[in-house]
This record gives sequence, C-alpha cells and structure tokens, in this order.
Amino acid sequence: MSGPLVVLVGPMGVGKSTVGLLLAERLGTGYRDTDDDIVAEQGRSIAEIFVDEGEDAFRAIEKQAVARALTEHTGVLSLGGGAVLDADTRALLAGQRVLYLSMDVEEAVRRTGLGVARPLLAVNPRKQWRELMDARRPLYEGVATAVVATDGRTAEEVARVALDALELKDA
Repeated sequence: MSGPLVVLVGPMGVGKSTVGLLLAERLGTGYRDTDDDIVAEQGRSIAEIFVDEGEDAFRAIEKQAVARALTEHTGVLSLGGGAVLDADTRALLAGQRVLYLSMDVEEAVRRTGLGVARPLLAVNPRKQWRELMDARRPLYEGVATAVVATDGRTAEEVARVALDALELKDA
C-alpha cells in the first residue's frame, strides 16, 4: 500500500488534528493536515475562501490538496470534514487505511460550540450539523477501514483505541 500510513476523516471539531498528531508521535512518523496545506497555499483561512469564492471553489482547491497529500505523504494525514463529498477523493481513499472519527451532536456542541468560525454552520448550527452528518456519515463510513467514537474520550484515549482498531503498534 502506498500513500499515508493512516488517513483520518470525520466532521469538523472531532479532533482529527489533535488525534492525528498523537498518532504520528506514537507511530514515529510525520503528520500532515490538508486544511493546513490549503491555508498555507492560499494565504488565507478556509472561512475566507468560503466567503470570497464560495463552497464550490473551496471544494476544488480541497480536492487538489487531498490528491497531492495522498501521493506525497507517508505518515498520518488528516482531511477536512467535507473532503469525502468528492467522488474522486473517495476513490483515491479506496485501498488506504482510513480511520473515521465520529461524534454525536451534543459532543460537537461541547467541543466546538458550533461557533461562527464554521462557515457551513452559521445559522441554526445544531440543525445544520445534524443535516451535514446525515449526508456525510454514509460517506465517512464508506471510506473507513475502522471507526472510533470520540464521545466522552480524551484525545489520548482515542489515539490508543485507534491504534488497536487499525492494528498499528506504537513506535
């Protein structure tokens, strides 16, 4: 299998970056986040891209960033929450070791407050989060090699369960 050692997918605020860094440390490998790649390449925040150019333009940028990272990176890779919306991206994830980090809406509220920094959740965030998850959950599950619920767990606990679920060993 070429590409990343593990790819993390899941909704915004689930802890992909935090858990990804922990997994990379425990596995003795590098960590990369496609959202960080996009911000660095574009020189502006994801929220600014959404406002300035719209979601379609952002998704096109994201698709390229994910394809590049899947080719270049061999460590732990985190994808943005909506990356799985693209069929080509889902096809690229086939054959990869993909971990879906899940959480319910109450956990999302607790962690993120479902605040204004989330452009897709600006109005009625709980309802919009539920609708996003209704649409995305089957996509996350469809690309996942393993699923780890993060509700009520620390990042360290999630990382430990993830290593077991993926049958990976600490370095």
